Amino acid sequence: MENRHSHLKRACFILLLSAGFALWLWMMGGSALGAANPGGPASSLPWWAWVLILFVLTFFLGIVAVLGGVGGGVLFVPIVSGFFPFHLDFVRCAGLLVALSGALSAGPGLLRAGLADLRLALPTALIASTASIAGALMGLALPTYIVQIALGVTILGIVLIMLLAKRAEYPQVKEMDSVARILGIHGVYTDISTQEEVNWKVHRTPLGLGLFVIIGIMAGMFGLGAGWANVPVLNLLMGAPLKVSVATSKFLLSITDTSAAWIYINSGAMIPLIVVPSLIGIMLGSWVGVPILARTRPTIIRYIVILLLLFAGLRPVPDPPSSAILSSCCCYSPGCEPC
Repeated sequence: MENRHSHLKRACFILLLSAGFALWLWMMGGSALGAANPGGPASSLPWWAWVLILFVLTFFLGIVAVLGGVGGGVLFVPIVSGFFPFHLDFVRCAGLLVALSGALSAGPGLLRAGLADLRLALPTALIASTASIAGALMGLALPTYIVQIALGVTILGIVLIMLLAKRAEYPQVKEMDSVARILGIHGVYTDISTQEEVNWKVHRTPLGLGLFVIIGIMAGMFGLGAGWANVPVLNLLMGAPLKVSVATSKFLLSITDTSAAWIYINSGAMIPLIVVPSLIGIMLGSWVGVPILARTRPTIIRYIVILLLLFAGLRPVPDPPSSAILSSCCCYSPGCEPC
């Protein structure tokens, strides 16, 4: 009975959110922003068709992200930028906000449960968020086709990491290094599955903090949620337990992605017609994917995610003139005249 009541609440929430999205879409139709076609002047589809297609796509991406154990941002940016006629800057901004929404919703609960550790998160967040600002500025300054090529190479690197990286539930750390000892990066958490208290500490902290500079730059430049990189560094390199690594990584995204997102928002790269359906679609897909997860073999979904990323990473890069479909009608660079 309780399970049925939970499913009923979930269905009501989905219906209400879908109705709110439909109302918002109808209201946007009469505004000046709604009259703009996010597909650009070369698109034969009306603006609302692209919004609906994006909503349906992100709904399925939300399901796949939950089943594959990855963040929505790492799937959103390469697929949407590769197969939708949206300028890459708009997609990167939306990708950061997609990853940020998931991190903000999960962060407080992870902190209350004692899984996300502030002493581990704050030094890495300070470094990664500062680097993400630099990465966002670099991404906006570089030509779009160069960023597209770098994004493709990064996505292929993510595929390689997902194929080769192993995860250790409880890594063996013999002794803390001096940096970890000074920062007090250690702790205790209760494993709910075994009802045991787990004492943990980390090592190789200077190398880990150095890698978070690179992670932050890539997160800001490409608009990717960096969980795919955070977890291996925290878990395999620094020796934090897997659950602490995953939870701290999720909390890290709420700081890192916020810093990078503000750069894109301040540059005018946030388009509500792209961001709103993406957030709602990912959210609804995640809600639907959670009950499916209990009945699905994770290994199969993991390889589906890898194939999707491989397909998106190997997509052909458009020529420099055609890579900015929206630039003729939506110029937002400093000193550029508005439409």
